[in-house]
Amino acid sequence: MHSAFATAPAEQAIPITFVTKAAWESIGTTLGDSARRFAEANGFAAKSGQYIALPASSGEVSQILFGLSELPDRSHDPFLAGKLPGLLPAGTFRFANAPHDTHLAALAFALGSYRFNRYRKADAPKARLIPPDGVDIADISRMADAAALARDLINTPANDMGPEELETAARALAQRFGATFTCIVGDDLKQQNFPLIHAVGMASPRAPRLIDFTWGNPAHPKITLVGKGVCFDTGGVDLKPSSGMLLMKKDMGGAANVLALAQMIMDAKLKVRLRVLIPAVENAVAGNAFRPLDIFPSRKGPTVEIGNTDAEGRLVLADALALADEESPELLIDLGTLTGAARVALGPDLPPFYTSDDKLALDMARCAQTENDPLWRMPLWPRYDAWLDSKVADINNAPSGGFAGSITCALFLQRFVEAARSWLHVDIYGWTPAAKPARPEGGECQAARAIYKMLSERYG
Repeated sequence: MHSAFATAPAEQAIPITFVTKAAWESIGTTLGDSARRFAEANGFAAKSGQYIALPASSGEVSQILFGLSELPDRSHDPFLAGKLPGLLPAGTFRFANAPHDTHLAALAFALGSYRFNRYRKADAPKARLIPPDGVDIADISRMADAAALARDLINTPANDMGPEELETAARALAQRFGATFTCIVGDDLKQQNFPLIHAVGMASPRAPRLIDFTWGNPAHPKITLVGKGVCFDTGGVDLKPSSGMLLMKKDMGGAANVLALAQMIMDAKLKVRLRVLIPAVENAVAGNAFRPLDIFPSRKGPTVEIGNTDAEGRLVLADALALADEESPELLIDLGTLTGAARVALGPDLPPFYTSDDKLALDMARCAQTENDPLWRMPLWPRYDAWLDSKVADINNAPSGGFAGSITCALFLQRFVEAARSWLHVDIYGWTPAAKPARPEGGECQAARAIYKMLSERYG
């Protein structure tokens, strides 16, 4: 069970009462005159996110009031209860009444308890919640623990999270669940036909590698996850400006979220044969860095002209996807922090996803909504496919023009998926720019909970 939760008897826990403006009058009458007057004197009016601790006659906290918006309310945040760990004093608490969604409120409480304290002591919240009745606390804990893994990996700076350190994290996860682990490193990538992964990572003194582990019954449906593991992205020879490079420690966010998703799948013992592939590289600048207009073969065969060295994520994913596709998985999923175009279109909180499988798209949209893990389907628009054409190679990794950048990236990756029965591509941001309830500023777990929910329904 996640550390945000407690197992003390519920009657010993301090009650948290959720209050809307419409319910405040009736709830206020149940508090007693002195408690109600105390709340009103301190300005409590049941505004969304408003909090007050009511004292007992002994001076201890007797009850918490926490404001919620009315439903339907387009501004309502289902994770609003994620503010509570940062507000509550030390102690054990329980939900005295039901919030709008008890499952999401309990999950938000756990997610809001996260602190990144590897480099500086951070006071962890000391409030604990008695699991509410009717929720699957094991599943909530599973998702919160996985989110913490993704956040920790992304938040760790690149000097301590290079390709080798990412391999170490993946290996530890594989060993924890008895998965079979292998890793191809450095020049062995060229010898074993992963030329694009090698090309992107060859300029760094930190050797590129392809992380590969499998878990589960080989007779079960094959589910393969591929995560972009660019541990730092300078942009290569097409160097990013300082403002664009500032957050590039998060460019391995796809790998971090794939590991979080794999952890949930294995911990839940879903009936799948899971494979995880992570091309882990650093896109550095040196005399041997790959250059604009260089041409490289790919594992699948088509030659790739380099239109821009800062479009490196799709290159490393292409070789990994080609490997995954060779065993014709039932479902092939890739996650990556790939394009600024996705952020321009949908912002940091709403990653686009791409698939030609309409049933999968509907399931993903529904699970994204129920788990408050927002996703939005974008089209694999075939008329833009010609934009990837090259005059001297089979394909260009970064067409000129600047339009539809997230779509053309997805179309590029689609060229390397042929035999998989179904394919899902998600262009995540992997970062929360400003703190929100349950989502501290910093590395973020995106898409993984929604995908886990979908897989749980299919293979639970």
